[in-house]
Amino acid sequence: MKIKKNTHPIENQKTAAWANIHSLKLESSVPIPTESEVINAKEWVEDNEK
Repeated sequence: MKIKKNTHPIENQKTAAWANIHSLKLESSVPIPTESEVINAKEWVEDNEK
C-alpha cells in the first residue's frame, strides 16, 4: 500500500501562539512563544470558554 504524502498543510497556523517563536528548547526543539503570544492565547481561551 502506497502512503500518500500531503504536500499542503491541513490547517492555517499563522496565528498560532507558536508562530512567533522567542526561542527553542535545546534538547527537544520545542518552540517557546513570545510573551505577547502567550498573553494573546490566554485571552483567546478566556473569551472562548463555553
